[in-house]
Amino acid sequence: MGPEEPEETFKVSDRRGRSSDDEPPRPAVSRPEPVAARPEESRKPMPEPVPGPGGEPERSLVGLFMMLASSAVVSLGDAPDPLTGQRGRDLENAADAIDLLALLREKTEGHRSPEETQVLGELLYDLQLRYVNATKRSGPPPAPARP
Repeated sequence: MGPEEPEETFKVSDRRGRSSDDEPPRPAVSRPEPVAARPEESRKPMPEPVPGPGGEPERSLVGLFMMLASSAVVSLGDAPDPLTGQRGRDLENAADAIDLLALLREKTEGHRSPEETQVLGELLYDLQLRYVNATKRSGPPPAPARP
């Protein structure tokens, strides 16, 4: 830039409301709803995040487990797709999500909290039952073609 060209600058303003300037902002925490086998079943509330060092919520695997479980439920046709609002069935995608949860159970063994272990076990049990019921409804898979 030459001396006659003005320097480009920009200003960033923090518009988040805080009670005082010394208090750090609080991150927004959203909790996914648990997957229930039937709508009439009571749903257990998700536990509150536990503050870790520095006052921030401790990270938990429950959100990841719930995300994968929700994907499997939508793929099984038990819930409408959040984007389209329509129900569809993709058993291969559902099986992949369930297998991924089983892999996470295996690979995180000994590193999960008791709560994470319980949630993962309940989700896998529920999803495996749903998958078996879905495959029974759709009939046996087609036999491979013989040459």
